[in-house]
Amino acid sequence: MKGFTLLEVMVALAIMAGVVLTVISSVNYHLSLTTRNNEESVALLLARAKLEELEMLDRDQLAQGQEGSFQPEWPDYSWKAEISPSPIPVFKNLTVTVTWGPQRRTLSLEHYLLQDN
Repeated sequence: MKGFTLLEVMVALAIMAGVVLTVISSVNYHLSLTTRNNEESVALLLARAKLEELEMLDRDQLAQGQEGSFQPEWPDYSWKAEISPSPIPVFKNLTVTVTWGPQRRTLSLEHYLLQDN
């Protein structure tokens, strides 16, 4: 007798289905990691650019706190800047927080500014 029995075919299909599901879930997981990494990279670059821009402003303007968005290029991303006292008396702490996405994920960068005398 040549060929496969129905039971052998069913077992082979069950094994293949398990392997295919594992591979698909693994690919899906890695795609979500790649998307998250891309979003965080964009947020980091936008925060750095905004931090450099804010460093050039007058300290009085910074003391009021500022916020905004990165429209039209990045409409899902918004930012907020805050100045707070630093543990080191001669510095102030400038914090830029970028928020994005439906879950409102955040990334913050801190920078120390020399206080005006």
